[in-house]
This record gives sequence, C-alpha cells and structure tokens, in this order.
Amino acid sequence: MKNVLILAASIGALSAAAPAFSADFAAQPVNIQAPPPPPPIAAAINDWTGYYIGINGGWGSSHNCWDFNGVTPEGCHNSTGGSVGGQIGYRWQIFRTVYGIEGQGNWADFSGSNVSTAFPASTVGTKTDAFGLLTGHIGYAFNAVLLYAKGGAAVTSNTYHINPVAPGPEIARNNDVRWGGALGAGVEVSLTPSWSAAVEYDHLFMQGSNVTFPTAVGSDRVHQDVDLITARLNYKFSPVFAK
Repeated sequence: MKNVLILAASIGALSAAAPAFSADFAAQPVNIQAPPPPPPIAAAINDWTGYYIGINGGWGSSHNCWDFNGVTPEGCHNSTGGSVGGQIGYRWQIFRTVYGIEGQGNWADFSGSNVSTAFPASTVGTKTDAFGLLTGHIGYAFNAVLLYAKGGAAVTSNTYHINPVAPGPEIARNNDVRWGGALGAGVEVSLTPSWSAAVEYDHLFMQGSNVTFPTAVGSDRVHQDVDLITARLNYKFSPVFAK
C-alpha cells in the first residue's frame, strides 16, 4: 500500500510540472539557417561582330605642293575645312581580336592657296570637295572599348585654280580625281548593344598628278597629302541566325 501511495504522488508531481516544462520548451528560439547569397552576376560581354552603318563629321587638311611643268617649284599650301559623310562595314570578333572591312564617303570643303614662287603675280589654289576610303580594320576589344587600326585605298576629288594676285578674273581652272593609300587609327566605345561612338584619325598618301590648264601655258604637277580627324556614330545591326 505504501508503494502505491508513493507512485500516485510521483504521477501527481509530474502532472503538475508538465505545463512548466512545455512553457520552457516553447520559449526556445528556432534556429533557421539563412539561405546562401545569390551568385554574382557576370558582366555582359560586348560582341563587335555584325554589319554596321553610321555617320561622321570633323576636320581635314590637304597639303598641296605645286611644281610648274614638274620641275619649277611654285610653293605649298594647306587646304583646310570641315567634312561630313557616312560609312558602312562589317566586323568579325574572334576572342578579343576584331577584323573588319569598311567603305566611307565624305563631302569636304578644304580650301587654300599661296602666291606662286615661280610667278609672283599669280596665286595657285586647291580645293578638295570630296574623298572616299575603302579600308581593312584590325583591332583589340576591351569588352565595350575597341582600339583599332585601318589601312587601304583612298580617293580625293579636287579643283585647282590659278588667280592673279591683283583683283581680276580667274586665269585658269581644272578638276582632278586621284587615288592613293590611307592609314588610320581610332577608339570606339559601345554605348548600347546597337549604338557606338568613335574618334578616328586618318592620313591619306595621294599620288602626284599632272594638272593641265587649257587656258594657261604648261601644266603643274601637284603633290597631295591629307590629314583627317572625325567623330563617328555607328549603328550595328543585330545578327540574324537561321532557324
């Protein structure tokens, strides 16, 4: 009987303590592990491959030296002025190297003259009113920045005139189209996946050309080099993949 009374007392004590134990367990904080941070987003890789078309504008200087009958120097002058035009081309990017081909055509207004050292009573002048380039490109891409060099063929359209130093009518005039070579370099920055802007320098090595003036005696051999600085804006077409 004594054992029964002890067992009953123990069960009663445990029943009374149960709510306190439950409260203690409920008060324990739940340890919830935070999710791992998301992986860093990789920077977008710019791709220069594709067809593009654009506009350009800037400044140019045509250096012209005249020799009467190809022998007697008449002096040199710089014909300077503005230029505006357009370009179209295609680029291939292989890893970080970018290859390309481009055609460019510009209107120009480069004018200048000097007093002839052979005939001091007259001035000789040159105006370049247009030029064109057909060049190959090679460059290195730093993602959205492209450094490139270019080289190829160049053509200029020119007008040559002889005027008296004193006020009076023009003595002679003739036109000439000449071919030569071009070397240049530039830096281009991708603004969006389609639009990019660039600054470019080009030097044109033009062949000497004989210019005959029908209303004057003899002819002149004119040597020409051209320097160009242009700002460019290009639009690259999205590549179309066959389905």
